[in-house]
Amino acid sequence: MITQPLMPRASTAALPTKPLASHLLAACALPLLLALTGCPKDKPEGTPPPASHPAAAASAAPAVCAGGGGSIPDATLAAAFPRTLAGYCVDPHGETRVFGDNAPKPIDAICTEAFDGECEIYKSFGLRRVAIFRYVDGAGSPGTVDVVVSQYGGADGAYGMFTKRVVSDGDPARSDSPKPLAVEGVGAAGIGTAWLWKGSLFVEFTYTNEKQTPEQVAMTSATLLKVMATAIAGRLPGAATMPPAVARLPEANRIPLGVLFQPTDAFDVQGGGAGAIGFYAEGDKRYRVLSIARNDADQAKDVLKSLLRRTGATSEKDIGEGAVRLMVGEGDAVSRAEWIVARKGSQLFGVGDEPLALSSGMTTAERDKVALSRDEKIKRVRALLDTVK
Repeated sequence: MITQPLMPRASTAALPTKPLASHLLAACALPLLLALTGCPKDKPEGTPPPASHPAAAASAAPAVCAGGGGSIPDATLAAAFPRTLAGYCVDPHGETRVFGDNAPKPIDAICTEAFDGECEIYKSFGLRRVAIFRYVDGAGSPGTVDVVVSQYGGADGAYGMFTKRVVSDGDPARSDSPKPLAVEGVGAAGIGTAWLWKGSLFVEFTYTNEKQTPEQVAMTSATLLKVMATAIAGRLPGAATMPPAVARLPEANRIPLGVLFQPTDAFDVQGGGAGAIGFYAEGDKRYRVLSIARNDADQAKDVLKSLLRRTGATSEKDIGEGAVRLMVGEGDAVSRAEWIVARKGSQLFGVGDEPLALSSGMTTAERDKVALSRDEKIKRVRALLDTVK
């Protein structure tokens, strides 16, 4: 019995799983299914698979939900995740496995008993507690929805893990990237998958059905996971308040779900605090916006000094209360991303090229079609600084 409910802690403040063409690979692309189905050796990066549920076969039977479904021995979890939902029920033959704070097993046990890899990524965001359980189809099909609920030290860690899982190093503008779900908090859905963030909690859903084709999996999960995620998001404890650095990113021209959030060491600056990068598109032009919100002006100055120490960085005059121009990435001058980063008070903003739109060997004319000029970056940075009170 779990004696302590899964409650959010006081706020402190991703690796995408791209939709895949086959049912097997779609199942392997998220943290719940590698041990269930068996996957190719070259599994997508950043896909920690939890251990299997041995009672799965017994659960795939008619009237499995006739008794009202299984129970979740955690008061807060049980309140957020009803025993029956959308024709599915908590697996009466399964168990709720809990790791971490006030749980039967320590958080490090997820590395050997729940996640077969990538557990350190979860832990790097301040992971405190993990609960794993499953919903099964009340109609008796082998359809299942596996659920992982991870709790962090605050909203920053949970939201950072959400963006790491949904975006990571992928391009949110791609047609096969996850799409937003209209939920309380932030939600996203892929093929057979859905993710939720709210407060200090990050929730992952994975749908599988071994008797369905990839097309049927996509169609079924699109409806089922939307219903489940919408209902559960409204029940999750905690506030859906964005970290300050994210809230200060401009919304105009931002790609849906186009945010990466780092709770610490923003923009790869040691001690740089929390920061967010937004992905933007205007016509054929692609660019990114950096937002770092520090506690005071001195901390913001230190971040700018750190950037200025990078190889090739130069000071820029007459932009805010200090600015730096720097090049990021490898390759020739045309394929590297140019950034202009400036400060006003405790806030830093930057505008830089979208590296996903650049390629080695492209001509200057080709670059100009997809990237902002230096003057355009400076203009946007100044406009962002004007929003700082």
